[in-house]
Amino acid sequence: MLAFYAATVSGYGVFRDELYYIACGRHLAWGYVDHPPLVAAIAAAVRVVGDSTGLIAGDSARLIAGDSAGLIAGDSWIALRLAAAIAAAITTLVVGETARTLGAGRWARLLAQLLAAVAPVYLSLFSIYSMNVLDVCIWAMLAWIAARILGGGDPRLWLAFGALAGIGLENKFDVALLGAGLAVGLVLSGRVDVLRSRYPWFGGGIALLIFLPHLVWQWHNDWPTREFVGAAQRHKITPLGALGFLRSQFSTAGPIGFALALAGLAWLLFAREARSFRALGWAALAVLGVLAFSISKPYYFSPALTLLFPAAARALEGWTEGRFRRPLRIATVVAVASTAALAPLAKPLLSEDRYLRYAAALRVAPRTDENHRVGRLPQFFADMHGWREMAQAVADVHGQLPPQDRARACVYAQNYGEAGAIDYFGPALGLPAAMSGHNNYWLWGPGACTGEVVLIVGGDRVDHLENFERVDPGGTFHCDDCMPYESDLTIWVARRLKVPIAQAWSGSRHYD
Repeated sequence: MLAFYAATVSGYGVFRDELYYIACGRHLAWGYVDHPPLVAAIAAAVRVVGDSTGLIAGDSARLIAGDSAGLIAGDSWIALRLAAAIAAAITTLVVGETARTLGAGRWARLLAQLLAAVAPVYLSLFSIYSMNVLDVCIWAMLAWIAARILGGGDPRLWLAFGALAGIGLENKFDVALLGAGLAVGLVLSGRVDVLRSRYPWFGGGIALLIFLPHLVWQWHNDWPTREFVGAAQRHKITPLGALGFLRSQFSTAGPIGFALALAGLAWLLFAREARSFRALGWAALAVLGVLAFSISKPYYFSPALTLLFPAAARALEGWTEGRFRRPLRIATVVAVASTAALAPLAKPLLSEDRYLRYAAALRVAPRTDENHRVGRLPQFFADMHGWREMAQAVADVHGQLPPQDRARACVYAQNYGEAGAIDYFGPALGLPAAMSGHNNYWLWGPGACTGEVVLIVGGDRVDHLENFERVDPGGTFHCDDCMPYESDLTIWVARRLKVPIAQAWSGSRHYD
């Protein structure tokens, strides 16, 4: 798995969120509007290590010029994807160890790992660097530790569980779902004796202590994540309903993969030999129920598959013990191979044109989990296109300004992807740092911008004239394979902000 992801690391290009995480890594804090600090801290650490070793301090000019050698040499997003590849390898390894803890033999452990290897949602998530890859890896390790404890392991493992859960909470809040689900599962499965030990409570205390700095940050900044989640659920995420969310799992895990995951859930809940691990089944069911009855994206449930795939493999091994073993193994290989055939739909393995032909042959239309119109590519692939070209389009307008205007010009972007592209590619193009009202860019403020000359990426002239005395088109950015709302953007040259910039900035915030 490590070799596979390392060999396919570049994909179609840098992803929108990777640009944002890199920007967050340059503004280290104990929290951000839309995520806890771990993903940014790792991005910063990778940059520091790369700068000191020469692996990441790649020639930005060569990268911008399209030099593939400069790309492979590894500017920071390439190095971050190598970190994601390591997370994929660790996840694959731990899934096998969880299957072993559940009592699985060698063949079943391999099956669990193969299911994780070919699951479309994992092929997508591990293709880029994000908090989601860390989330899946951490859930996998937590499931393994919990299985060891419930299987009769040393209760002091709760301390390790708590420490890892605390780290997980500093990455993504959904780790709390696993902890709460496990507590419910211990009660429903009649394992309240586990809770009488002091170690689960010590573990919970450790988790809270590790998570405390982010809670303090949230309090100090008026709980911005609450506003972010509410806005995203109201305006951004496509509501699926409970049945729609369940149906979506057959595409995220693959039809066969999720069917087997359900079999693993049934084994945990009802099999006699799974009695010791029953709490894990209730935990997975609780997580599924909470997500299904809330406004959630389909991949939010994917970390739980690191538990259900090992359970599925253990169940199949038990059901076929002494009978039908060889035919079932053949059927398993066929099932895994058929799921792997969906890989080009989940991970950038083909050129854009070849992908389109492949998707058309399978009658798969482009899709998104958000309330946006898509182009010829699904949103996940489209968001890997056009960022360098966008920065170049802004730089072209910037270079045409009179020297006195160019010296005081600022750049305003509509969202963190555009702002991240300006900040990442812009320095080599002579651009100033970007500002935006979107998510954490709003908290970082307008910097030294006076509002005298502002290059605005996109938006409507009429709206901009409400804030500026003069607004003129400076250029246009077009991108065939971007999301439609990121293409055909006018680069506006706005002059003389009508109000003090602090006042204008206070009304520019949008968390979603």
